Amino acid sequence: MTFSLIARDDDGSFGAVIASSSPAVSARCLWLRDNVGAVATQNVTDPRLGQKGLDLLAEGSDAEAAAASLAGQANAAFRQVLIVGKEGRAAVHSGARSLGTVSSAVDGGVAAAGNLLANSHVPLAMVASFKFAKGCFEERLLIALRAGLNAGGEAGPIHSAGLAVVSGTGWRITDLRVDWNDKPVQELADILAVWLPQRDDYVTRALDPARSPGFGVAGDDRR
Repeated sequence: MTFSLIARDDDGSFGAVIASSSPAVSARCLWLRDNVGAVATQNVTDPRLGQKGLDLLAEGSDAEAAAASLAGQANAAFRQVLIVGKEGRAAVHSGARSLGTVSSAVDGGVAAAGNLLANSHVPLAMVASFKFAKGCFEERLLIALRAGLNAGGEAGPIHSAGLAVVSGTGWRITDLRVDWNDKPVQELADILAVWLPQRDDYVTRALDPARSPGFGVAGDDRR
């Protein structure tokens, strides 16, 4: 019921993108931590595995070891987990009781995986598209999600999607969610097009408000 991709960018940022037939997928499934890594926990989702995976990375485990540890947790047969760490390696655990067509692909610091997929080629298409995509990190993540959808995506219709990035500021500089929509990937793309031109301004407002630009709304007379 879900397909996703997580990645470490060359500058040390971490990002993730996801789509599902279930509502509010991003809120439950995407977990990122500055200077540590990214985790996507899906299938019969246990959100607690996101924090556990990040804690394992923070304590010194690499992605493979963290994935192996999560594979030993209770009910791991129902879980699918993707992990990427700061060393730039990724890993995937897909439990034996994951639903439907299950597949994954890993290439360096990028991993994609899904369950109840239309076909087993979806994750590979996502990873390949991300690796060759141009643009900023968020744009490349979205390109990868579109590639997964174009490769078949989930076996049935999807209704929610999300995209998140951390880059060392202490919070998610991008955290966009479509919780229920007939075309969630297109809706996510539309939101991203609005967000990206303003993203860095919001970082400046947080870190150095004296230098921050105006909001361009009524009552804000800064120039």
